[in-house]
Amino acid sequence: MFVRRPSALIRAVVAVAASIVLMSVDHRASHLESARGLLSTVLYPLQLAIHLPIRTGEWLSEQLSGRRTILAENTRLREERLRIRARLEKFDALEAENRRLRNLLGSSEKFAERVLVAELISVDMDPFSRRIVVNKGARDDVSPGQAMIGSKGVMGQIIHVGPFTSNALLITDPSHALPVQIHRNGLRAVAFGTGPLNLLKLSYVPNNADVQVNDRIVTSGLGSRFLSGYPVGKVVEIRRDPGRSFAEVYVQPSAMLERTREVLLVRWDSISDQAPASEAYTSWSGW
Repeated sequence: MFVRRPSALIRAVVAVAASIVLMSVDHRASHLESARGLLSTVLYPLQLAIHLPIRTGEWLSEQLSGRRTILAENTRLREERLRIRARLEKFDALEAENRRLRNLLGSSEKFAERVLVAELISVDMDPFSRRIVVNKGARDDVSPGQAMIGSKGVMGQIIHVGPFTSNALLITDPSHALPVQIHRNGLRAVAFGTGPLNLLKLSYVPNNADVQVNDRIVTSGLGSRFLSGYPVGKVVEIRRDPGRSFAEVYVQPSAMLERTREVLLVRWDSISDQAPASEAYTSWSGW
C-alpha cells in the first residue's frame, strides 16, 4: 500500500547532476536556445504581472510627487505675484507723490520713460574693449545715446544703430564716462571704465570728500544720457594719498555685465510732447 520514494538528498543530487549536464550541453552546442526562447515567451506575461504592482506604485509616486511640486510652485508664484502687485501699488503712489511735488515746485523736468527689451547676440572679443551687439535697431526706433539697463543696474549706452542690430558700449569700457552721485549724500562724481567687467573708478573726488566703502552709487542725471536714480554700483575701495588732491575710489558695478542676456533700452520723452510712442516700446515708471 505504501510506495517508498527516493529521499530528498537523492532527489537533490539528481537535480544538480541534470542541471550540470544541461548547462554543459547548452554551453557547447547551444541546443537549448530555442527552448529558452520559448520558455521566455511563456513566462513574459507572468513577469509583467509580477512587475505591474511595482511599476504602478512608482508611477503613482511620481504623479503625486509631481503634483505636490506643481502645487508648491503655484503657491509660491501666487505669493510672489501678490508681493509684486503690492510693490507696484507702492511705486504708483510714489510716482503720484513725485508728480505732485514737481507740480508744487514748478519743475520743468517731466519725462515719460519707455523701455524696449533687447537680447545680446555677440560680444567684442577685443580684450581692451567692452562692446556688445543687441538684436534691436533702427526699425525698432532705437537711437544712438540711448541708455541700456540690466536687471540690477546701468549697463551702458547705444553708440551705433543699424537697421536690425545696434552696438552698445558698456560702462566698464575705458572710453566710457558716466556722471554719478553718492546716494547717501548726493556727492557728484564721474565714473570711468577701467577695462575689467567688475570695476569702475570715480575720478575727481577730493581727498576729504565724504565717501565710504559700501556707499551706493547712482546716476546723477547730468550728461543727457541717463535720468537720475538708476543704480550703478557700490564703493569697494578708497585710496587716499596725502600728496594728491584727489582720492582714488573704485566701484563694483551693480549690473551683471558678464552674465546678462536680456537688456532694457530706455528712452524718455517730455510728458508735454504728445507724439505717440513706438509700438515696440512699453510704458515704464520707476526702477
